[in-house]
Amino acid sequence: MEITSQMIKELREKTGISVMQCKKSLEEAEGDMDKALIILKKKRSEAADKKADREIGAGAVGSYLHNTNEVASLVLLSCETDFVSKNEEFVALANDIAMHVSAMSPKYIAKEELDDAMIEKAKEVFAEEVNGKPEEMREKIMEGKLASYFKDQILLEQPFVKNPETTIGEMVTGAVQKFGEKVMVSQISRVSVK
Repeated sequence: MEITSQMIKELREKTGISVMQCKKSLEEAEGDMDKALIILKKKRSEAADKKADREIGAGAVGSYLHNTNEVASLVLLSCETDFVSKNEEFVALANDIAMHVSAMSPKYIAKEELDDAMIEKAKEVFAEEVNGKPEEMREKIMEGKLASYFKDQILLEQPFVKNPETTIGEMVTGAVQKFGEKVMVSQISRVSVK
């Protein structure tokens, strides 16, 4: 199938990924737009994994103040260079994440921040629900219950309020692919009247 410039443009508008990467994904997917999106998501996580051990040295502070003046948040979105941190798309991403933090009030940035004591308390609560289940299934059921419980509290696992089809974590890994640098949410802060 011939890959048209219109197809490339449409994929680029959906993802914000470079024209060349969109073209390559469409060629690999033989013109199938849905398949090309999946290919780009796969490449996005591969790109993020390659850059995971790089040094963070710059960033942007995103902010959001709700129009009622009752809730506000700040987010430090970190990257490797000032060049990327000054990019208006990078700053817009930091502000979008800050708006999301105001709306969803996550307690943690990533699941690595969960401490063992918190996990053990949650296990105690769910232990009754797991009792009576087959032995070989208990651990998997417990893992599912814990993942479901903590998902709403972990920023990177939450669906983005403006587009629930993507998570904050996917947005960050997309930024890694787009900017070619390690990008991570380093700090979040939320204050509210209520």
